[in-house]
Amino acid sequence: MNSPLPQGLSIICPVFNSAATLSRLAARVEAAFAGGDGPLELILVNDGSADESWTIIEKLAEDKGWIKGVNLMRNYGQHNALLCGVRLAQYATTVTLDDDLQNPPEEIPDLVAKLQGRVDVVYGIPLERQHDAWRDFSSAVVRCSLRPLIGRENARIVSSFRAFRTTLREAFRDYSGPFVSLDVLLAWGSRGAASVAVAHHRRAEGRSTYTFFKLAGHAVTMLTGFSTWPLRLASLTGLAFVLLGIGILLFVLGSYLIHGGSLPGFPFLASTVALFSGAQLFALGVIGEYVAKIHFRSMNRPSYVIGSRT
Repeated sequence: MNSPLPQGLSIICPVFNSAATLSRLAARVEAAFAGGDGPLELILVNDGSADESWTIIEKLAEDKGWIKGVNLMRNYGQHNALLCGVRLAQYATTVTLDDDLQNPPEEIPDLVAKLQGRVDVVYGIPLERQHDAWRDFSSAVVRCSLRPLIGRENARIVSSFRAFRTTLREAFRDYSGPFVSLDVLLAWGSRGAASVAVAHHRRAEGRSTYTFFKLAGHAVTMLTGFSTWPLRLASLTGLAFVLLGIGILLFVLGSYLIHGGSLPGFPFLASTVALFSGAQLFALGVIGEYVAKIHFRSMNRPSYVIGSRT
């Protein structure tokens, strides 16, 4: 049995090309918890940045003992970097925070204070999202894809600014594979989730590297990597078209018996064939996604590889 975690706070921040904001992030975290009672650590996970992010992380870790740096071998993705940081957390409560300063570190205590009773995860919900319209739409797609995985209410409040009990990682201690969704993994062990309204600012520097296609791909990965819901949808689609085919057959037979002749019209036949072919291709595509996930997991590809640590 693992020994209990000491009381304190572990803040995990995945870093990607954020050299311009890291020093400010560290300074604001330090100011927010100056004079705090419990121990604190800030784990900066460099996810294959192409700028000077790792150099700055090394300098911050050298100057401030409560800051730790992890340098991944290459870019694995935000959730993979988060998983790495969560597994390295030393204290009882873990907070995840983006590196762009859109969520103020000063509001972390509000999230932590909500971790009471059967609430194991608390999400920070922006009062007013400072994203472009396409990003808001993409995020909505991701939240919709989470509904069959973590429940409708929990999917509605999901955000990258979250606090949770570190012991939840025991639910996915042995999880491995290249496809990671931290929110799904947390749902495996949590008893309940809550939310807190927080401020949401414009990015301090640069632009988001998330595109609509990246977010849509993440949604597909979550659905096919952690749920059988798409397979059920394909089955229901097939059943619907079987019923449609029976209906068409009854219509053709009825027309023959009533009018004494076959139903004329090539367009009708062509459209019917196209419908059935589309349903079959859709089902094959869903099955193909699952086969691909099985293939990649059978290769034992790691979720991440640590290159160095400070």
